Amino acid sequence: MDKNQLFKIYGTDYKDMTKELLDKADLISLIPSKDTMVGIKPNLVAPTPAEFGATTHPQVVAGIIEYLKDNGHNNIMMLEGSWVGDKTSDAYEFCGFKELSEKYQVPFYDTQKDGYHEVDCKGMALNICDVVDRVDFLINVPVIKGHCQTKVTCALKNMKGLIPNTEKRKFHTLGLHAPIAHLSCGIHQDFIVVDHICGDLDFEDGGNPVIRNCVMAAMDPVLVDSFACSIMGYDVSEVPYIALAEQLGSGISDLSCAEIIHLNEGNLDNTIHRQDKILKVSYTVDEVDSCSACYGNLVPALCRLEEEGLLAKLHEQIAIGQGHQGQTGHLGIGKCTKNYDVCIMGCPPDEDKIYEQLRSYIIEHEL
Repeated sequence: MDKNQLFKIYGTDYKDMTKELLDKADLISLIPSKDTMVGIKPNLVAPTPAEFGATTHPQVVAGIIEYLKDNGHNNIMMLEGSWVGDKTSDAYEFCGFKELSEKYQVPFYDTQKDGYHEVDCKGMALNICDVVDRVDFLINVPVIKGHCQTKVTCALKNMKGLIPNTEKRKFHTLGLHAPIAHLSCGIHQDFIVVDHICGDLDFEDGGNPVIRNCVMAAMDPVLVDSFACSIMGYDVSEVPYIALAEQLGSGISDLSCAEIIHLNEGNLDNTIHRQDKILKVSYTVDEVDSCSACYGNLVPALCRLEEEGLLAKLHEQIAIGQGHQGQTGHLGIGKCTKNYDVCIMGCPPDEDKIYEQLRSYIIEHEL
C-alpha cells in the first residue's frame, strides 16, 4: 500500500477481518525479512475490557499475529505500558493479552518495568523505553477514541505507552501536544492497524462505547489522526499535536491527498455524533498540567454528579494537576493538591472515590 492510502473493513469477526485487511494492504511486502523483529503496540491504557471502548480488541491483535505467522514471520513481540495509576500487568491479564501471549508464544514486554534512555526527537530530548530499540518494524494498534485533554487520541498519542511513567508525567507539564508531536520523531511507526470497533468518544478509559465495527490499515500516523478528527467532528486545528507532527516531518494531515479504500460494505457515513460530556462539566475544574489518569477519573465522576443535578450546586472550582503543587486553596483532587483545605487524595484517586467524596461535600455544604 501507499502512504496516502487508508484501508477500511467492516464486520464482527475481528480476527478474520483483520487478516483480510492486512492481506489486501499487502503488509508482508513492507517487512524487510523473516528475521525482522516485528513489534505490536496495542493500547492497554487501563484494565478495561475492549468492549468498554478503551483498549485494543485482542482479536485484532490475534489477527495480526496469525497473519504474520501464516507468512513465515515468527520473530514477534508485543510491548505496551499503561497510564500512570494503573499497572500494565493488570491490563495485560484482564484485557486478554496474557492469553494471546501464551496461545501464540509471543512475548509481551511491560514498558513500565523497562529501562529507558534519552533520545533527541528533533530538538526535544525525550526518554524512551529500551525495548523500543529491539524492534525493527513497529505495528501500532491504537483505538480511535476521545480524550479529556487532547480531544482525540489515536496513532500519534498511542506512542506514550513506550515511554516511562516519569516521562508521561513530564509530558503534561510540557502541555502534552508538543512532546506528543516530537515523540513521533523518536519512535517510527511502520504500519498502523486502527481499532475503530467501539471507541469511547469522551473518555480515554472507556465506559461509553460507540459501535462502528471497523478496522483500518494505514502507514501515516498524521493522516490517521487527521482522519480520526474528521469522523469525530473536530477540525485538525483543534488537536495541535497533529499539525506539529506534520511540521516535524512525521506525515501529512491533508485528507484531500488521502485515498480511502473500502474493502466491503459498511457504514460509509464517517460522522460520529459526540455527546461532549467533558465540555458540559469542565467549567467546574481549574486544571493545570494534570496527568491523564487523574483528570480522566475526575471527569466521569463529575458527569455522574451532573446527571444527579448536584454539580450545579458546587460553587467553587476544583483544582487538579501538577501546576497546583505547593499551592494552597479550598478544594483539590489528587496528591498534587495535598495542601488544599479539602483534598481528595490519591495518585490518582479513583473515579468512585472522587464521586463519593465530592457528592458528600456538595450535600454537606448545600445544607
